[in-house]
Amino acid sequence: MAKTSKTSKTSETSDTSDLTYEQAMTELEGIVEALEGEQNPLEDSMKLFERGQVLVTYCGALLESAQLKVQKLVGETMTAFEEESE
Repeated sequence: MAKTSKTSKTSETSDTSDLTYEQAMTELEGIVEALEGEQNPLEDSMKLFERGQVLVTYCGALLESAQLKVQKLVGETMTAFEEESE
């Protein structure tokens, strides 16, 4: 339960500006685990869900920004990633 209360405290704020992508993903994974595995009061579950939505949006924006930077660096020569088969 300590994990949930820690996450709940974090969920009260929507500020993500000081988080790295990895930190945001770790927090998001904790929220998913808390929502899936524990019986939380409805109010706590809603706060966790809302924080999760903020984190998903934040992570998506970071990934999009990284993609745009890569496209800018490689220009039109960017090709789709293909897995190597042996």
